[in-house]
Amino acid sequence: MESEKGTFGIRQFYTSTERFIALFRKEARQYPVATGSLEAYAAWKQKVRARLWEITGLNRMEKSDLKPEHIESIACDGYRRDTFLIWTEPDVAMPFDVLVPDGCGPSDRRIPIIAPHGHSSGGRLSTTGRADIDPIRERLAVTHHDYGRRFAEAGYIVFCPDARGFGDRREWMHQDEKFLMSSSCMALNHMAISLGRSLTGLWAWDNMRLIDYIQSRDDCRSERLACAGLSGGGLQTLWLAALDDRVKLAVTSGYFYGYEDALLRLSNNCSCNYVPHLWETVDMGDIGALIAPRPFLIETGNIDPLNGATKGLKNVEEQVAITREAYQLFNAEEHLLHHVFAGPHRWDGEKTRTFIKKYL
Repeated sequence: MESEKGTFGIRQFYTSTERFIALFRKEARQYPVATGSLEAYAAWKQKVRARLWEITGLNRMEKSDLKPEHIESIACDGYRRDTFLIWTEPDVAMPFDVLVPDGCGPSDRRIPIIAPHGHSSGGRLSTTGRADIDPIRERLAVTHHDYGRRFAEAGYIVFCPDARGFGDRREWMHQDEKFLMSSSCMALNHMAISLGRSLTGLWAWDNMRLIDYIQSRDDCRSERLACAGLSGGGLQTLWLAALDDRVKLAVTSGYFYGYEDALLRLSNNCSCNYVPHLWETVDMGDIGALIAPRPFLIETGNIDPLNGATKGLKNVEEQVAITREAYQLFNAEEHLLHHVFAGPHRWDGEKTRTFIKKYL
């Protein structure tokens, strides 16, 4: 006989989530942002960055020669799509597309933007706007994930990498064509955390190495570099900007909320969100505070289900308030913009171009 919940023979479930919530409230956020003075903030920033490098495994990463390789160039409408490959650590290659606006010469020095993708994207196929591929076109209609293409059309040089586990970087179990829109996040994080690393750290490392490459190009004003991404691309943007001051402006869309309500209560989220000891260390607002006083735009859909299990938009606003404390300390509150739009989990972009143009 089935129970009311449709599970044969089970009258009650005995779960552990409430225990983890209690532990979170007892042990979380041991490194809250210090905003008593600029000196206190600087000391906190140095300490918490070192801690984040440790828990993500970034302090264990090994550099290799980038050995950039140009694969191909394709003429598109208003820009050229150049495909490159670099080596971010020994035996690890990262493919990426560079979208170069028409009329941009080799020494024109345009502002570069890194446009990391999120999940269910086909990797860089979405950010580069590959609507010629059926599942990509269908997904773009929902998530508006082609912001890399849009930035190129606006005149920026745009770098669209494949994150580990996506696109050309899927692991062996996801390389069949039917898995184009899938990812190998779980497999990669299983291997990473068992060796003292994390997928979050690996992504941050790869994007740091991409910045190294961007700095080698004569056509980029790398001193004015921006990074902008949706969802998992927002995760990558947040961490990269928080840990690398070479990012001068950041835009995260659909990825800024409190860990308890969004990632503990919704623990069926992708494993790429989970880093050993992260919740003990900081909440997301503290990571955002590491970006201060650099310009930082946060996009939130008012009905995005990822905002949180019980609090919804309030779960986002609480973290923005934490980050805002750091910007207020620098008298730079105008550099932090929280744009709430009417809609679900998708890229909006209404404020993005104006924000980038204003500050870069």
